[in-house]
This record gives sequence, structure tokens and C-alpha cells, in this order.
Amino acid sequence: MSAADPSAAPPAAAADPDGPDAVRLTWNAWPRSKVEASRCVVPLAATVSPARVPDPSAASPPPLPYPPLRCKPPCSALLNPFARVDFAAKIWICPLCFSRNHFPPHYAAISESNVPAELFPQCSTVEYIVGGAPGAPGAAGAPPPPVFLFVIDTCVIEEELDYVKMAMRKAVALLPEHALVGLVTFGTQVHLHELGFSDLSRIYVFRGTKEISKEQILDQLGLAGAGRPGFPKMPQQPGGTQVNGMHPAATAGVNRFLLPVSECECTLSTLLDELQPDQWPVDAGNRAIRCTGVALSVAAGLLGACMPGTGARIIALLGGPCTEGPGMIVSKDLSEPVRSHKDLDKDAAPHFQKAAKFNDGLAKQLVSQGHVLDVFASALDQVGLAEMKVAIERTGGLVVLSESFGHSVFKDSFKRIFEGGEQSLGLSFNGTIEINCSKDIKVQGIIGPCTSLEKKGALCADTVVGQGNTTAWKMCGLDRNTSLTVFFDVSPSERSSQPGHQNPHLYIQFVTSYQHPEGQMRIRVTTICRKWVDGSTNTQELVEGFDQETAAVVLARYISLKMEMEEEFDATRWLDRSLIRLCSRFGDYRKDDPTSFSLHSNFSLFPQFMFNLRRSQFVQVFNNSPDETAYFRMLLNRETVTNSVAMIQPSLISFSFDSHPSPVFLDVASIAADRILLLDAYFSVVIFHGMTIAQWRNMGYQNQPEHEQFAQLLQAPHEEAQMIIKGRFPVPRLVVCDQHGSQARFLLAKLNPSATYNSAHDVAPGSDIIFTDDVSFQVFCEHLQRLAVQS
Repeated sequence: MSAADPSAAPPAAAADPDGPDAVRLTWNAWPRSKVEASRCVVPLAATVSPARVPDPSAASPPPLPYPPLRCKPPCSALLNPFARVDFAAKIWICPLCFSRNHFPPHYAAISESNVPAELFPQCSTVEYIVGGAPGAPGAAGAPPPPVFLFVIDTCVIEEELDYVKMAMRKAVALLPEHALVGLVTFGTQVHLHELGFSDLSRIYVFRGTKEISKEQILDQLGLAGAGRPGFPKMPQQPGGTQVNGMHPAATAGVNRFLLPVSECECTLSTLLDELQPDQWPVDAGNRAIRCTGVALSVAAGLLGACMPGTGARIIALLGGPCTEGPGMIVSKDLSEPVRSHKDLDKDAAPHFQKAAKFNDGLAKQLVSQGHVLDVFASALDQVGLAEMKVAIERTGGLVVLSESFGHSVFKDSFKRIFEGGEQSLGLSFNGTIEINCSKDIKVQGIIGPCTSLEKKGALCADTVVGQGNTTAWKMCGLDRNTSLTVFFDVSPSERSSQPGHQNPHLYIQFVTSYQHPEGQMRIRVTTICRKWVDGSTNTQELVEGFDQETAAVVLARYISLKMEMEEEFDATRWLDRSLIRLCSRFGDYRKDDPTSFSLHSNFSLFPQFMFNLRRSQFVQVFNNSPDETAYFRMLLNRETVTNSVAMIQPSLISFSFDSHPSPVFLDVASIAADRILLLDAYFSVVIFHGMTIAQWRNMGYQNQPEHEQFAQLLQAPHEEAQMIIKGRFPVPRLVVCDQHGSQARFLLAKLNPSATYNSAHDVAPGSDIIFTDDVSFQVFCEHLQRLAVQS
């Protein structure tokens, strides 16, 4: 018998904190009992990036061109390096359920010296290519083309519409020749453009005032199967698998409304040239009449008829709130403001529930079709992202919020979707993720861009977090950065609690099948192995396996969910109590002596993360609109751990004449007159010039040949900022400001207020103070130490 060495957590490579498997756990050693797990305070959870492109330096094998082997049901786990193999008898034993499985005949040549790639010890993650799209005729059939259906809001001023046209032209130029494109424009009414009729422009008009069913849409477009003799109706079960490929009734629709870029580039260009702002008159004191809901229904209905089950995206460009028909968030009357957090708390938002219900229905329809909704909202007012969050998040859509279609945040982010090469987001379609794990582990649920497929089983826990009560989830859209948070529960069976039967290792397997950007279907299998420890006696092993970054991100996602679901939930208080419990459980101290308190290096940054999380936009919704809060939370829930940590606790780099660029504390004391600071807060990147630097720059010293070093100093943070911006989606907002300038608030709001107007007499010359009554990190830590050591 041979078995791969199931060691503890893999050492995270310096280059890639997520390791070769793109999985990070809050605890890398797990307690055996429910009681011990609850004493750990931070939940047992994993963040997994199911479509992450492997690091070129990692020794990952190329995708394997044959289907994977599965263990017998009900386990159905896939063959992996942790399986024990009996080469003589051609049998493998599943590490998750201990079933014995025979190798099929085509594995006959297997031996100690001739092992397939999926059994290599270093290949804990492998990908298999399993032919074309699911259900395509013959696995070797040509992969289906990607589909992009653009939904453009025309209730905007001329200047904004010009920016939209410009962005659209760039996008169409970047699309692959075979990609299918469709166009819907909307204002007071919805216009669906027939691109296949190029002699003159032909448009189907839908009224924006009332909800229209999918059947009515198809009937009006002449796509209803029943309306044509000789064509069977399209079989569609909600949530089930669809009949795929081009249906005879649908081909006509595809050729009329969705055409390959190569065939309709001219028609599209002409249509964009002729596009005008919505002509419907707007009375004084009123908002424009905008029927976003009907437009999205028409788009979803069209794709459902023409392209069920193949990768398609609805890309909506919105310039304001929906004021008519389904999904309406505010009335036409300008005297009624768009709902705020206060209105939502007091149940004073009359349209909210109805709009959220409409979007929930839209989400279900899109998920059953396997399609994605992306939203680019560019407006000074809210557009209704809070209500649309469910449809965007359940379908794995992208979301970008900016102030104008002319802003670099919109322009650069929009372009990034269509770019190939290194800049590519690696947009994949139609994914599902399944989780298999050792017997004593149960799955509570997932927070992130996915939808439950309601596949109940023995692995489902009683308590549900996020999308739960299932072991399989649908991900209509995913990209190389998409990250999901899976919550686990320990529930040991009677047998495994007996000393003789204890297995020292636990195994978790993530199986993701998805349509790769190149078109073919792939199955990605990641199997991880960690150690069980007896938490009551062996705290040291628990401490050594703690990942504080992942823990901070998991808690941030968990409380964001609780704040949305529970009306009376007090996030600040919950975080404080959790932190105190964690410190008194794992800290090193003498009872009732705060000065003796210390934390292991694996926990040392955790109080700092919690301090910044309490002050972040995820917990303090004051000063943010419901749309902004929904936007921040959607990105927090879908980004990698490294990116999410930057949202919670921004990084600060100092540039000065005396030293190389170096990280400094996120503290007001880091401000100095002769320094440039670069703040990366994920959503914004701030370049902050100290007073003296700003004066020298205003005098133009950087243009004089003898001050070349100063010119380089001014340039360095800009180069660093461009590096950050280049690798990020959505593209962050770049703010360049000076000390005491109005935009310095972007930096000051994130800094620890160690010097406030109360302590102004201690401030170093050239530094700054913050006008706040918030406690500083130092005071926070003193209170934490005092409470953690209390007997």
C-alpha cells in the first residue's frame, strides 16, 4: 500500500499567499468536538478560489484529457493523491469514506513506477478537460461562442451617452470575432434591436409600465415554440439541466437578435451612432421615466429562449434609478428622495420589498438558464444596487459603481472585461461546485457569488450560514479572482469518538466544473488534508495553525451577512465580545494582570484587523448610501483573502529622500511634511503629499535639472499606484492630494487617530491631527488587555 504523505498545512509560498490549491482555512488544525470548536471563537471556514489560474512557478500539471474516477455513491469523491493504492490488486481506497474501488480496465498499466498525474503527491489540485459544452453533440463538438447582451440606459444626458458609445465601440473591437452580441436600449420603453435585419433598423418595443412574463416576451418576438407549428416547446425545468445547443425554434431567434461580432459590427456601429437620449419629455420637478426592470426581463427572456445553458452575460449600463414598472425603487416625483439606511431601518422605504422580490425572481430565472447579470452603475444618485444585489450575487455577476460614464473607474473597468492576455479576468461560465468531506465534518453553507442547488445529503449541517442545506452550488459566472467562503461544523459520530477508531487526518475536496474561457468544459478537483487535534489539551497546535488574515476576512463576511439578515444585530458589540473571548482563550497572561498579556505571532495582527473592521464601511454604514454598502459587501464577498484584507485594513507606503519606499503604520503619526504617502484602500488609491513636498512641487523644483532626484521621488508613488491599479478589478479610484487639502480626507478617514484635537500639544511638527472622538488603537488595546485577563 502506498499513500501520499498528508502533511499539515502547506507552507504558503512567499509569492502566492493562497498556496498552490487557492484554499485558505481559518484554522489549519481542527478540534475534534463541537464544544472545542465553539471555544475557538473564529468559525471553522475555508476560502476557496475555484477558477484561479495556477502560479506559473508552481509545479502544476497541464489539464488532463480524460474523465476523472469517482468513488462509489453516496460518497462520489474523486480520485486524489491522498487515496491509498494497492497496485497488485488494482484497488484504491477513498480517504474520505474508506470505500474500496477497483480501477477500470484503462488503468491496467498502473504500478509503483507508473502513476497517473492525479496521484502525484504534489498534485492536490488537478484539472480535467471533459469535452465541449454539456450536452453539445459529441464531446469534441466546437465549443459554444460566448454571448454578450448589452442593456443600455438612454435616460442620460447627451455627454454621458457619448461616453457610453465610446466605451461600447472599444468593447466591440476587443470581442472575439465569433462572440455573439445583442443590444437592448431602454428609457421610458424598452427597445430590442434586431441586428440580423441590416437593410433598415428594426426594433421591438415593450411598454415599461407593467411586468411582462417570459411567455409574453417570446410571443411578441415570435420565438414562442407553441406559436410555430412543427416546433416542440422548449423543455425548461427551473433549477434543472436544460436542453442545450441550438434549438430549431431558437435558431431563428439567435440569427435575428444575437449575431457574431464579425457579421454585425457595421450594423452595431450604425445603431450606436443613431442612438439618442430618451426622447420622452420629463416634467419639471420629476425624474426621468426609466424602466430598468422590464429591460432586464426582456434580456433574460431572450437569452432563455435562444441560449439556455450556455455561457451568456447580460451587461447592464445604468445611469439612474428605476422609476417605473417592476423593480421601481423611487417614484418619478423629485420631492421623494431615494431610500437611505435610516428609511430601511424604519421600514419607510415603500418600494424596497417589492423591488427586491422582483430581482429575486429575476435571479432564479437567470440561474435556471445559467446566465450572468453584470451591472455598471454610473450616476451621482443611487440606481438600486441594494435591490439588485441578489440577482448580481446569485448569478456571479460583476458590479462597478462610479459617478459618471466618463470616469476612469467605469471606462477602465468596462474595458478590462473584454481584454485578453495577462490583463484578462479569465471569465468562465456555467460553473457548479460540489464539496465532499470526511465523515465528521458537516457543511453549514457558503457566502459568496453562488446559488444553492438544494442537493441535500448527510454532509449538510443543521445550522445554515448563507447559501446552505446543500452540498452543491451553481456559479453562473466566475473569474480567476472569484472566492467563496465555506463554513464547516464538526459533528463527530459515536464510532469516531472511540480512541481506537480515530483517524489523525481530515480531508475536504472541492470539485468545480465550469466552461473555461476557451470554451471547453473543465473539472477542477482540489483535495486538502489537515490534522485533527485534541483542543482541550493541545492548544499549541491550534495556535500554530491559525491564519489571522483569513479569520479577519471570514468574520467580516459573516457579520456583513448577519447585518443584512437580522434587524437588531449589533456588529460592533459582537466583534468586541468575540475578540475578548479569543484573546482570553489563546493569549498568554497572568490572571488579572493586564501588563503580563501577550499574543502568539499568529494572532498578533488580529486585534488590529478587528479595530479597522469596526471602523470600516462594512460595519459603519453611516455616511454611505444603501447602494454603496451593497457594492462594498458584494466585492468583499467575492474577492480573494489578500484583496479583502486590503478593504478591511488598507496598506500605507512611505516615500522620502532618506529611505527606500517602505510600509508604515496606518496611523496619523505617519504623516510628515517631507514625505509622500501611498494608501491602498482597495476601492481607492491615494497619493498624499506632505506640506513641504507640495510646496516644492508648486514651485516647480522637479523641472530643474539639478533636482532630478526630487522629480524621481514625485514619480515613484505614481508608478507604484499604476502597478496596483493595473492588477485590480473594479479599477480603483486614484486620488492625488496634498496635506491640509480638501481631498486629504480620503487618507485621514482611514488612519488610526492616535493624535486628535484633544492631544494636539503632543504632535510632532509637520504631522497632523484628526478631528474625532473615536478611540485610538492604543486605547482599544488597553481595554482589550484589561478585559481579556479578567478572571
